[in-house]
Amino acid sequence: MAAILKKKSWYRDYLLIFLGTALMSVALNSAFEPNGLVDGGFSGIAIIIKNITEGLVDGGVPLWITNIVLNIPMFFLGIRIKGVRFLAKTIWGTLSLSFWLAVMPVIPLVEGEMVLAVIFGGVLQGTGIGLVFLGQGTTGGTDMVATLIQHYVKHMSIARIMQIVDALIVVTGAFVFGPKTALYAIVAIFIVAKVTDGLMEGMNYAKAVYIISDHSDEISSILLHDLDRGVTGIHARGMYEGKDRMMLFCVVGKKQIVQLKEAIAQVDPGAFVIVTDAREVLGEGFIENFTI
Repeated sequence: MAAILKKKSWYRDYLLIFLGTALMSVALNSAFEPNGLVDGGFSGIAIIIKNITEGLVDGGVPLWITNIVLNIPMFFLGIRIKGVRFLAKTIWGTLSLSFWLAVMPVIPLVEGEMVLAVIFGGVLQGTGIGLVFLGQGTTGGTDMVATLIQHYVKHMSIARIMQIVDALIVVTGAFVFGPKTALYAIVAIFIVAKVTDGLMEGMNYAKAVYIISDHSDEISSILLHDLDRGVTGIHARGMYEGKDRMMLFCVVGKKQIVQLKEAIAQVDPGAFVIVTDAREVLGEGFIENFTI
């Protein structure tokens, strides 16, 4: 997988989308649908339709059929409004997801186990969506609906429109499967979002540190030689005293932050230190090959 992410080629995006939709289909077929977890999007609508049509069709309308049927009018609207190039990867993503939903067997691991279904399905769905996004694609659904609506309602963001549409789908699911199941679905959606964000933004969290001290030379020496981290000196002025000082800026790993704070406390107990989260760090000592 790492090799796929690093190698940039024409087929790389389509392969990521294909692999991502495979994981999504496992989550939908084996975790969400058997437990009535409506996670929003067209997949959530498909789960609702399958449930309410079980009395009309043996086993209900399959998820892949509903996914295709709902997306077809969106394709035509998208081509008319945005053009063919806008939809190339979206069509691939939708067809890939529908294909996997049709052929992927149900893995009976979490049926009837709501907590496991929420965790298992949320992680798989989030990873799959993250891979699709890394491939710069979508699977159609509510994100396409939101994009098309935003074309006419420009004062609302795509994210806000998606939230409204998905909320309506989850509320509908609550009427079909009950409010308790809907609460589980909301937790699953939260896990999906967190996993997707983690994959998109990178899992290499670090700490960014700003240090203001009269002993900047000693502290920078510790950073350079003891912690083997680079450090940048920034000329700063304290406006209260009108005094010029050297402010140090550095990024360290999570495991090094305790060691750094202890060293600063020994050198200068009165140092002013600001520690913030760095969600992703690119460059020497962290992610050195970040071309995707």
